[in-house]
Amino acid sequence: MTSTLHSLFRLNQAEREAALLPELAALTAHHRANCQPYDRILSALGTPREFGSVAELPWLPVRMFKTHDLRSVPEDRVFKVLTSSGTTGAGASRIYLDKDAAAAQTRMLGATLSTVLGNTRLPMLMVDTVGIIKNRRSFSARGAGVLGMATFGRNHVYVLDEHDRPDVDAVKAFLARHGGEPFLIFGFTFMVWLYLYEVARDQGLDLSNGILIHSGGWKKLIDRAVDNAEFRRRFAEDTGLTRIHNYYGMIEQIGTVFLEGPSGDALYCPDFADVIIRDPDTWAEQPIGTPGVIEVVSTLPRSYPGHVLLTEDLGVVHGVDDGDWPGKRFSVLGRLPRAEARGCSDTFSTVADAQ
Repeated sequence: MTSTLHSLFRLNQAEREAALLPELAALTAHHRANCQPYDRILSALGTPREFGSVAELPWLPVRMFKTHDLRSVPEDRVFKVLTSSGTTGAGASRIYLDKDAAAAQTRMLGATLSTVLGNTRLPMLMVDTVGIIKNRRSFSARGAGVLGMATFGRNHVYVLDEHDRPDVDAVKAFLARHGGEPFLIFGFTFMVWLYLYEVARDQGLDLSNGILIHSGGWKKLIDRAVDNAEFRRRFAEDTGLTRIHNYYGMIEQIGTVFLEGPSGDALYCPDFADVIIRDPDTWAEQPIGTPGVIEVVSTLPRSYPGHVLLTEDLGVVHGVDDGDWPGKRFSVLGRLPRAEARGCSDTFSTVADAQ
């Protein structure tokens, strides 16, 4: 990791728009030229070739990657195929990376996280089991997340044993060696709560020098009456851990993460990405403070047309250029109801079925 601290959270919204629009327009042209299904979709929709704003760029529903092979590189150049969990019943997303794309997503993820981690690899607790990363060519979303984050730490210790049970002795040994200096913790939110917080609380473990990066799994915690504020409060009070950063990301835009600021009250976009909140009925951009469907844009996806995606998540922008970092500060409110999620992809059903 070679980025300067905070270098990817520096652009205000006007500067971001000016920088992103030409790059994203060029990417749209690139994918139209190199991915025939994508070009057929845009042609059938009458999509123009020039755009006046980022919000005018054509989006794809993320569900398209569950039902169609969309890649902008020849098959013989595919280096790695990432797959989502496929829990929605529509199958698993398939994301195709060539070597350049795989290297770029790792590099930009590292540059983003260096904002809160610095540029030194820290000793690392992985709140998972080493078995999750066995297949190095084809990963689940969880495995891709674990492997991707592992590259930013050293002296890795996995919190779970091969039977997916907390290895308390391993965690205690890690803290005995590294607990007196900054160390990195990574895991998916529900697993972090269940297998690290509860163990640390019950065992009286000191995590005060840790930096926790976590994501996903909030629904199970909400069912336990644990929201983000409670999550942070309990970790701080019971384990001493205060440097906590949630992030929002998806395998369909691998390498792009929207990171929680130090205050813990919102997510922020790195300079090569942005979010747009859309009205679920009209698809117009929602004003600040009005919830809608989250669209994510990133200049990173080049091996597949994932640069402008309509997600199946609800979110809201709280403000612009008025938070911990410049740009939009926003929150994810949850998943779309199933019927609305289907409606997003139905927008494209006629042209997609023609492929």
